[in-house]
Amino acid sequence: MVEWITSDGLTDYDAAVTFMEDRAAAIAEGSADECIWLLEHPPLYTAGTSAKPADLVAPNRFPVHETKRGGQYTYHGPGQRVAYVMLNVAERGRDVRCFVRDLENWVIAALAEFNVTGEIRPGRVGVWVQRPEKPPLPDGSPREDKIAAIGIRLRKWVSFHGISLNVEPDLEHFTGIVPCGISDHGVTSLVDLGLPVTMADVDVALRRSFDRVFGG
Repeated sequence: MVEWITSDGLTDYDAAVTFMEDRAAAIAEGSADECIWLLEHPPLYTAGTSAKPADLVAPNRFPVHETKRGGQYTYHGPGQRVAYVMLNVAERGRDVRCFVRDLENWVIAALAEFNVTGEIRPGRVGVWVQRPEKPPLPDGSPREDKIAAIGIRLRKWVSFHGISLNVEPDLEHFTGIVPCGISDHGVTSLVDLGLPVTMADVDVALRRSFDRVFGG
């Protein structure tokens, strides 16, 4: 049984972390259901366990939160749908790589509902879309933009943190960091791709595609 929570407005980051840690502990001990929490944060940067100080280009621009999730620097802000996943990975196969792949496939399936082809790339965390209309990279390879970031942590085989999907954030805010340590490619959103998608539309797609990938 997975409980779905959707929060209106902007959710304080530290309060969200406290909720996730408490809920993950309760799931691990069997006193709470699994949970997906959909929300938006005020503008902020987070530093994962692999974050490099040099990738924080504008350290005084927004609050910077140290976090113990995997990955490097990410941006969160209004117009970005954050989906925190508190799921029992022990009961879902105890395979962390498979679990992360399922998270990627979840995002890709949700994007497909808007006729957007999301893809994954070895060595580049997250979900990407090709941008053939943009000039290619210096080596001639096509340019791709990141549309979703993924970073999780496990405690007692229960996940927390999760995914962030760019719906209509201010993409200029990503310039304060090197997102996930990748400088050769850019960042995009559904609206940037020319799709007049609302947050409610995305929530419906995420719920529907979650059931297909993970089961209800």
